[in-house]
Amino acid sequence: MTDDLRPPALEAAALESKAWPYEEARKLLKRYPNGKSGDPVLFETGYGPSGLPHIGTFNEVLRTTMVRNAFHALSDTPTRLIAFSDDMDGLRKVPDNVPNGDMLREHLGKPLTQIPDPFGTHSSFAAHNNAILREFLDRYGFDYEFASSTEYYTSGRFDEALKGVLRHFQGIQDVMLPTLRAERRATYSPVLPISPTSGIVLQVPIEVIDAEAGLIAFEDEGQRITQSVLGGKAKLQWKVDWAMRWVALGVDYEMAGKDLIDSVTQSSKIARVLGGRPPEGFNYEMFLDENGEKISKSKGNGLSLEQWLTYGPEESLAFYAYREPKKAKSLHMGVIPRAVDEYWQFRGNYAGQDLKQKLGNPVHHIHDGKLPTGELPVTFGLLLNLVGVMGDASKEQVWGYLANYVPDASAEKYPELDRLIGYALAYSRDFVAPTLKRRAPEGVEVAALERLDAELAALPAEASAEDIQNIVYEIGKTGGFENLRDWFKALYETLLGSEQGPRMGSFIALYGVENSRKLIAEALAR
Repeated sequence: MTDDLRPPALEAAALESKAWPYEEARKLLKRYPNGKSGDPVLFETGYGPSGLPHIGTFNEVLRTTMVRNAFHALSDTPTRLIAFSDDMDGLRKVPDNVPNGDMLREHLGKPLTQIPDPFGTHSSFAAHNNAILREFLDRYGFDYEFASSTEYYTSGRFDEALKGVLRHFQGIQDVMLPTLRAERRATYSPVLPISPTSGIVLQVPIEVIDAEAGLIAFEDEGQRITQSVLGGKAKLQWKVDWAMRWVALGVDYEMAGKDLIDSVTQSSKIARVLGGRPPEGFNYEMFLDENGEKISKSKGNGLSLEQWLTYGPEESLAFYAYREPKKAKSLHMGVIPRAVDEYWQFRGNYAGQDLKQKLGNPVHHIHDGKLPTGELPVTFGLLLNLVGVMGDASKEQVWGYLANYVPDASAEKYPELDRLIGYALAYSRDFVAPTLKRRAPEGVEVAALERLDAELAALPAEASAEDIQNIVYEIGKTGGFENLRDWFKALYETLLGSEQGPRMGSFIALYGVENSRKLIAEALAR
């Protein structure tokens, strides 16, 4: 957001807004009330390329970008965002969701950039995973700078900071050792030398020989080695590495998952030992798979970005990530349709809201206040019900049915609806159709469906969805059901083959009265 788009009213509202990106941005305003002495405020996100990127990785960049955009509403201070890949880490275990596991196993312990790509497409395993991450981020149009740990270490960019670690070696040990178990304390070292013989990132005690020269000594396969830590010949334990990076780069903001609260605490202490100031940030809750387990790069559980974007648009994923960041949320196929419809609900409300309400609306943060034009005349849920009863359908056939419900229905007039039809067809084909099972009506349901058929047959051609809904509602009230819920459930299960469904007046208007009568006839014939 450029300065000319930051009017005083926006700044005033942002200073008061309870939307979490503005609350986070105000931390930075408090950190630098007079700006950052000409330097940009630096945002950072971290990623470990030991496995394929998942939605959690993408989510951190997205949420950080939302805070960055919110800060632009409060300050003229320029900003940068670095997406940092810890690709010099040693590979600890072979991920479950990649090929050629036996080959990877032969390289355990080596830096990820020194391990061959099991997919055979890139120069290393890290290069493959980094490329996927960047492709994801570029697809969303994020404004970021990619940074490679290997490049920063080997180019000497971290050399001075590494000397600082050696100078404050004991101070760092004083922070870390009390947090470790006894057996771990005996071998722990903040500095991990790279073996000159095996190329493995060694987890061995080291002795600082000359901090100013960057020299250390350690044992490697029974031999005492004296070696420099500079130029990529060593890396740091990750909590120390995190702190060093904050200090070396001047990071001002970095968020982290709730599972890293202790790590943030220790790294913040180490940053102070190194003479720096820890960044601002907050701890978000984790995404869980449908079994309630934390999603993991190595397991490959939960949803991948490719999967979500096969069945729902980018903005629906951004909406899901924005909502309640401090609440654990399940991440499985079932959440996509609701995210799509809730996004459009909030988007539809945006134009009629005052400024304060707009700043609290998720779509404001998804689009940085610059919402695209366009409207959605039917819900995604209704589309799913439509294609569910149509079976194997094409986009053109779906548009044909939409003409029953939407005036001047066409892809040209409603391009975003056209895009959603593609998602609905894919989602229905892969997840809805296999579960559909229409049952025969029972008891009072038979007479109620016969009555509905007769009422629909008598409707004038110009009857609206609301007219049809009134008929459905009246039958439910007077048709012998204990409650309306039982009637609607019967409609969904006998006509649509699912336990839940849409507003039936809207569905019948969309599917067409004659087609809906055919569904009723098929149900009564079972």
